[in-house]
Amino acid sequence: MAGNFLYFTELLNLPVYDLKHRRIGRVRDAALVPLVHQSRVDRFLVGAGSSWLSIRFDQISGISLEGIQLSDEKLFPYHSDEYMLRMGRDLLDQQIIDVNGRKVVRVNDVTLEIQRTSEFDQLYVMEVDIGLRSVVRRLLQGAVPRKLIRTLQQPIAINSIRWEFCNIVEADPQRRLRLNISHDKLELMHPADLADIVEELGPAEREAIFETIDSEVAADTLSEMDSKTQASILESLEPEVAADIVEEMARDEAADVLGELEEETSNEILEEMEQADKTEVTELLEFEEDTAGGLMNTEYASLPEHATVTDAIVMLRENEELLENLNLILLVDGQGRLTGAVHLARLFLAAGEITLKSLAQDPLIKAHVDMTQDRVTELFDKYNIFTLPVVDGAGMLSGVITADDIISVLRQK
Repeated sequence: MAGNFLYFTELLNLPVYDLKHRRIGRVRDAALVPLVHQSRVDRFLVGAGSSWLSIRFDQISGISLEGIQLSDEKLFPYHSDEYMLRMGRDLLDQQIIDVNGRKVVRVNDVTLEIQRTSEFDQLYVMEVDIGLRSVVRRLLQGAVPRKLIRTLQQPIAINSIRWEFCNIVEADPQRRLRLNISHDKLELMHPADLADIVEELGPAEREAIFETIDSEVAADTLSEMDSKTQASILESLEPEVAADIVEEMARDEAADVLGELEEETSNEILEEMEQADKTEVTELLEFEEDTAGGLMNTEYASLPEHATVTDAIVMLRENEELLENLNLILLVDGQGRLTGAVHLARLFLAAGEITLKSLAQDPLIKAHVDMTQDRVTELFDKYNIFTLPVVDGAGMLSGVITADDIISVLRQK
C-alpha cells in the first residue's frame, strides 16, 4: 500500500487470512486497551459467521489494503471487555474534545499508523479525522475501491486532530477508570475556553467533567458560565463535590450561584462546606441581590490604619492569592471601621517606615451595604475606580465590589 497508514474505515471489512491464506472472516471493529497502551490497537474483532473472534495485535504478521495475515491461529471468541475502547462503537460518530483547538468535535474517521517489524505489523492511532475528506471517504467506502478513494480524496484539505490532543468524555465513572480516561489536559486550559466547551456538551458529559477536574479549576470554569448553567451543573453533582467547588469560588459568586438553586439543594451544599466558608457565604445570601451587599465579595486586603508600607509588603507576600485582582489596601481602626484606602502602586514609591494612613486616597469613596445596584454602577463610572469598599450601618468594613462584578451586572442587562 502507499504510505504506512490505514484509515479505520478502510480497516473495517478487511478480510482476515489464516496461515494457509484461507479467509476466516472480516474485521468488524478494533480496540485499544488504554490501561496497557494509550495508542496501540490491541485487539481486532473479526466476524466469522454468527460469532466474533478476538485477535491480539501480536497474532498478526501483515496488514495491507488487501487484508490482514495472521501469524497465529490460536483464536478465541470475543467477549465484551469494559477495558476496551472500541473505535467503531466508542469513537466513530462520537463527540470528543479537541484540547488544542478548544472545541467539541465529532469523529468521522481515525487515521492509524502501521509500524512494521520483522515479526508483525502493529497499528497505532495517529489522528482522529473530522473534516470533509473523512466524510467523503465514508460515503464512498464499499462502493468504490479503497485505492481509488485515496486518489479521489487528495484535493480535499486534511482536517484532523492528533490523538494526544483528544480528550474523550465518558459519563460512567467506573468506565472512565477502566479506560484510564483523565481530564488533566482540560485543567491546563483557560477557564473561559473550558466553559465554552462544557456548554456544548450534554448534562451527563458536563457532570462527568466537573466530577473529575480539580475543584479550583472547576470553580474558575463555573464562574465563566451563566447562572442557569451553573445551577444545572451543581444540582447534578453530589453535595460534597459541589461544596468543594463552591468553596473555591469568590464568596460573592458562591452566594450568587447558591441563590439560584432550590433551597433544599443549596442547604445540602452549605452543610458540606467548611464552617468559615459556610458562614461568609451565608452572610452574603442575606443581602438583596440588587444591592451593594449582594454584589460584594468578602475577600480583600485590610490592615490597621497605623500600619507601615513594610507591614503591607509583608502582608501581600503572605497572601499571594489576593494579588491577581487587588489594587487597594483598605485601612480600618481598632473597631474594624473603614478609615481609608491606599492604592497598591503607591507602596512601591514610599519608604518602608511610612504609615499607610499618610498614603490614603482622598476622598474615600465607599458604598453602604443597602446601596442600590444602579447607584453602585454610577460610582464606578463617575470615579473610574476598580474597587469599591462596602460598609454596614456602623461604618464597619463588610466587603468590596470590583470592576468585574460591575461588568457582569452590565452584561446581564
